[in-house]
Amino acid sequence: MDLNPGGPSFEQSAHFSEEGKELLSQNFERMQGTLKFWKTYAERYRTFHIYSLTWISLSTVGVPLLAQAIDSDPWSKWLLTVVAAHSAILLAVSRAFRVEAHYKAFRNGESEFYDLYRRMLDRPGVFGGSETQRIDRYFEQVETVRRVVRAAETDNFPSMEDVAQDFRVGHLGITSEPSGSERQSRE
Repeated sequence: MDLNPGGPSFEQSAHFSEEGKELLSQNFERMQGTLKFWKTYAERYRTFHIYSLTWISLSTVGVPLLAQAIDSDPWSKWLLTVVAAHSAILLAVSRAFRVEAHYKAFRNGESEFYDLYRRMLDRPGVFGGSETQRIDRYFEQVETVRRVVRAAETDNFPSMEDVAQDFRVGHLGITSEPSGSERQSRE
């Protein structure tokens, strides 16, 4: 997926020396692969999220209607079973792999980076007094955005704690232990 052209960049900025422009331009060039990755994954998660919501919504209405139309024909029973099973699988996969949360993380990471980029172009003074301070603070904030999104990238698979927490068997009295963050907040 290609990035949209963003207009004037650091090369055209009057706020930076030639050395500063070169540092900032190189940083942006290095970020382009990451930005494409974020944009691609945000679009994949968004598409799956919309597909899941559409199917789950339609099956919520459709299954009761289809149930009324079932007769002795085995194909009508199979249709109802397939529609219900497909929706259940979509719901389980969507929750287990945190599709909506990952879409938001990738999309917010991309937006946050571009907000920083535009702020550095338009109002570099908010990053510090000297050019060196501005560039260093900008790089630090870009690194922070990358760290936050990387945490979302690597958090694709549900942990055993998440599965245990989502899968509670109430009639047997089985519940999960609180996760590490929940334990810390209780202490």
